[in-house]
Amino acid sequence: MKITLLSDDAIRLEPVAGPMTIEASSAEMVYSPFHMLASSLATCIFSVINSWATHAKIPVDDLVIDVRWKFGDEPHRVSDLDVSFDWKSLPANRIAAAKRVAELCTVHATLHHPPNITVEPATRAPAPAPQPAGSAA
Repeated sequence: MKITLLSDDAIRLEPVAGPMTIEASSAEMVYSPFHMLASSLATCIFSVINSWATHAKIPVDDLVIDVRWKFGDEPHRVSDLDVSFDWKSLPANRIAAAKRVAELCTVHATLHHPPNITVEPATRAPAPAPQPAGSAA
């Protein structure tokens, strides 16, 4: 699988044989948390589509998934995620089914029904008491 950073607000996922790679058009482009969010959505959608396509005997070699996002304010966040897929070998009568299958992705469901999130400092063990100089520990 290959994830390509298309811009600061877009990625592309392609099913390429071999280890997963993340590529960019320039060394200056950084794989940001927003690229990671989009990548998780694209990977999840690919996984459920791939499973369905395997059972339906439809090859996914030419499936390409693009994810683009926009930001919103108050609070500053990703406000929109737009997913599109280009799948030339998908029969036209299966496009609606593929869209329904893509929406079964767990990450898609999580974004529609956000989890409760808590942020707390880790609990630390108390620091050992200092030992007087010259005493055995």
